[in-house]
Amino acid sequence: MSKGFVVFAQNTEATDYIKQAYALALSIKNTQSNVTNISVITNDIVPEQYCNVFDQIIPIPWGDLSKNPLWKIENRWKVYHASPYDETIVLDTDMLFLEDISNWWDYCSTSDLKFCSKIKNFKGEIVTRDLHHRKAFINNGLSNPYVALMYFKKSDLAHDFYKVLEFVCKNWEYCYKKYAPNNFQNWLSIDLASAIAIDIMGTEEQVIDPTLPFEFVHMKPAIQNIIPVPINWQDILSINYQQNKLFIANQKQRYLFHYVKKDFLTDDIIKILEDCANGRS
Repeated sequence: MSKGFVVFAQNTEATDYIKQAYALALSIKNTQSNVTNISVITNDIVPEQYCNVFDQIIPIPWGDLSKNPLWKIENRWKVYHASPYDETIVLDTDMLFLEDISNWWDYCSTSDLKFCSKIKNFKGEIVTRDLHHRKAFINNGLSNPYVALMYFKKSDLAHDFYKVLEFVCKNWEYCYKKYAPNNFQNWLSIDLASAIAIDIMGTEEQVIDPTLPFEFVHMKPAIQNIIPVPINWQDILSINYQQNKLFIANQKQRYLFHYVKKDFLTDDIIKILEDCANGRS
């Protein structure tokens, strides 16, 4: 069966998501021993120098439904239909792999659909309840999926989930009022939409697995246990990145790093990733 990583990348005025996807692809090539295929779903122009790291560059199917100029997530339910692989790990673009995670594929191989539900801060502390960002999840008794890292196999269960997710995304205000009225969010979030889709299907125990090895370091400033909370974490924490090793404030980061703030991805980091991919470091 074919396996690969897939990302959605739609540029905005503020953020070059194609560049982020390129850096992520390089980190996959540099760290993974088995699965190194990565495809990008986008309607944006991919610079020629980026193209060779992608297995496929896939146009967004059925047109671009994006309405929010800051977070273009209205198309994310299409990833199941657009993925060219039998087994897919879906990622956010603003991530870097730091270690080989081949065992994740092995663990998921007997499943149809799995979501990451465990994140850590840069200190390696598990964030059990994100009271800053996830009030709507907690106060409405919803599950806690992180769609920045998830797995699906082409299967009836995954297909049904993405059909329900399509409905939730297209009717998010109605669904939020029905399933997440407490701490009502007035914007579409793919994580909250996924939690509602899981609730509608009654599949939480199937798709949220506490023993799943999925995890990532999430660099949203409010969960770093830093007081006062910084606007940009990189303004106060030192960064040392070389040859796939990343230290934040002298703390070694593991597996998968979700940097969140676009300013983290400097030209110097891109150059290190390129040199490593080309055998120059």
